[in-house]
Amino acid sequence: MTPDFTFFDGHNDLLWHLHNQSDLTGASFFAGRDGALDVAKCRTGGFGGGFFALFVAGDDLPGADVKRPVDIDKARRVTFEMAAILVRMTRANPAKLRLCTTAAQIEEARSAGAIAAVMHLEGAEAIGPDFGELEMLHAAGLRSLGPVWSRSNRFGHGVPFAYPSTGDIGPGLTPEGLRLIAECERLRILIDLSHLNEAGFNDVAKLSSRPLVATHSNAHGLCPHSRNLTDRQLSMIAESGGLVGVNFGTRFLRADGQVDPETPATLIVEHLKYLIDRLGEGGVAFGSDYDGTRVPAELETAAGLPELITAMQQAGFGASLIERICWGNWIGLIRRVVG
Repeated sequence: MTPDFTFFDGHNDLLWHLHNQSDLTGASFFAGRDGALDVAKCRTGGFGGGFFALFVAGDDLPGADVKRPVDIDKARRVTFEMAAILVRMTRANPAKLRLCTTAAQIEEARSAGAIAAVMHLEGAEAIGPDFGELEMLHAAGLRSLGPVWSRSNRFGHGVPFAYPSTGDIGPGLTPEGLRLIAECERLRILIDLSHLNEAGFNDVAKLSSRPLVATHSNAHGLCPHSRNLTDRQLSMIAESGGLVGVNFGTRFLRADGQVDPETPATLIVEHLKYLIDRLGEGGVAFGSDYDGTRVPAELETAAGLPELITAMQQAGFGASLIERICWGNWIGLIRRVVG
């Protein structure tokens, strides 16, 4: 049965897993894999595309909240290896997965029945001082970038995984970080504010002429985790005409900040309601963080996404609003920021 709605998603970590498993062609995504995303699961659940992250893990101590910096040589190598996986996947299987750089290409992929992949960089450690790596990644298809993950780098400071806490830690963007934002503005690369601390968030808001976007973050007013957005930040996003993609991670959903797969999907709807009240119906979408965090059991894979549709319907969301949240808001934002 064909799902009633198609999802465009703000964040997944599929490429990180494929790289860790030495699946350098991404064959398991098409054949079936033990994870949240593969072609069969996406088709079952109506997952039509999203931002596919290039993410470099550090050598962190188990359970450590503060993450260690990543060496630029390692970051450059791993980032480009992950980008190559995505390029290989889309070249080998264009009927199933397409690398897209514009809103029009995303819509074309949807019409053709292919999953639309937009390349995203989560943490800019791979980018050197002359920004040559940024130019190369942009040429390869990069259209979205988070200056930091939840650790500091030479561009700025990420929030640790702390509960209860806010992102009000440390100074803002470094001089290199300010230059990075300017380069992304020039190249029409979306700036992702998820993981960035409050001072860095404020710097981007001052510098950027484009809508403010957090691809996979939730409401601090419902869950006081450092990764979530305060009402002040939400007001700034609303004033810019920006967007927040709701994260499925249970630690960012629950009022107690616990990692618990028995968390009901209805908490996602509660965050949607909270954000709609502050951002309007056009400012809210999804940023699942699939393959990157522990999500509610009923949404463990993309095949479970219809359960989220049911939860929205039961909460009184009409078909037009559900379509906007699932697909239209992201595509409209991408069209305005990227092209």
